Amino acid sequence: MNASPKPPALTTSRAAAVWSLIGLVLLTLNLRAAITGISPVLGELRDAFGLSGVGVSVLTTLPVLSLGLFASLAPVLARRLGTEVAIAGALVLITAGILLRVVPYAPALYAGTVLAGAGIAMGNVLTPAVIKRAFPRRVGSLTGVAMMLMAVSGAVAAGLAVPLDHAGGWRLALAVWAVPSLVAALVWGPLAIRGRRAAAEPTSRPDARGGTGRADGSLLRSPLAWCVTAFMGLASLMFYVLMSWLPEIMRDAGHAPATAGMMVSIMMFVGIPLGYLVPVLAARLRDQRVVVAGIGAVMAVGLGGLLVAPSAGWVWAVTLGIGIGSAFPLAYTLLSLRSPGPSVAARLSGMAQTGGYLLAGFGPLAAGVLHSATGGWDVSLGLLLALLVPEIAFGLLAARPTYIRLGPAPLVEAKEIVVPEPARAR
Repeated sequence: MNASPKPPALTTSRAAAVWSLIGLVLLTLNLRAAITGISPVLGELRDAFGLSGVGVSVLTTLPVLSLGLFASLAPVLARRLGTEVAIAGALVLITAGILLRVVPYAPALYAGTVLAGAGIAMGNVLTPAVIKRAFPRRVGSLTGVAMMLMAVSGAVAAGLAVPLDHAGGWRLALAVWAVPSLVAALVWGPLAIRGRRAAAEPTSRPDARGGTGRADGSLLRSPLAWCVTAFMGLASLMFYVLMSWLPEIMRDAGHAPATAGMMVSIMMFVGIPLGYLVPVLAARLRDQRVVVAGIGAVMAVGLGGLLVAPSAGWVWAVTLGIGIGSAFPLAYTLLSLRSPGPSVAARLSGMAQTGGYLLAGFGPLAAGVLHSATGGWDVSLGLLLALLVPEIAFGLLAARPTYIRLGPAPLVEAKEIVVPEPARAR
């Protein structure tokens, strides 16, 4: 008899990888639309629900605060239920939250926003763990794809909100995004079942670093974990402050309202390709400190130019788009690169995004208060410039070629960083 290879097992493995990739794509496509699609129809929501100025402010702040408040729950649920089950549940939460927001009752609008934010927070946190577990040799490229898809879906949701509102009202503009989240939840259903079956098996499979990637010990004792958290938090703060207030800064500098709005769009658009390119580059490098230094230099030029020569608004919008469009993808990639296994990646992601989004949520408020107190934007922009110093410092520490070790020594030299296959010699 001729002994043959085992094509069924190979086919099953390939099919599982393809299904996981489809699930990853659908997950990341649903991690921005429910947030960015609500701002363009705030006027209609104000009229429909009779919201006050404070009510509108709360509605715009809730998504970011929810991202921070619920991020820490994701690793706990992933450990107890399994990562796939937690992600499927997150997508169900997003779908339920989107649908709840169309109920003609103001508390339902706020509750739905919180539910959707909770689901998005869990998906944000667990995405690096999925990539680390299912595609350990594609961390850079697939993190880049994830970041790019998040940016594209957010931009599409914001761009389609007003046309959908004109076509069928604000309910259609909000409810339409329940369709892709429901499809994603259905795709993750089989993955959740497979994950539960795998968890029931007594074997322990080593990860791509040669260990099990166990998450024993506290991340709070790891200086590296705190550096990654601080870098992500300050990068997120820069993003949300500029996204919230750049139109006002440009209008106060003499630019037309339509032009000021277009500058923000350009700033966001510049970041889309960088969302892919920066993670790929970072994963190919053994040491990412040169990328951190480059981002810091670009941000310093953009913020400094905005402070001393705001009339050249288009130049600074593009420059800042390069800076913030690179900083957050790099921070997101470090969640995987600094983790020895998927479980640590999930916990580090939860820690970093909890602190990062809570800090980012208060950034726009602080900038607005300073503007009201001083009558201008110089102090707010000066504060952002000052915050670049700790952002770069923490970024340089987080970008060192080390792994988190939840044991006696918090850091371990990363001597064998896995490089994505496109970078390997064929």
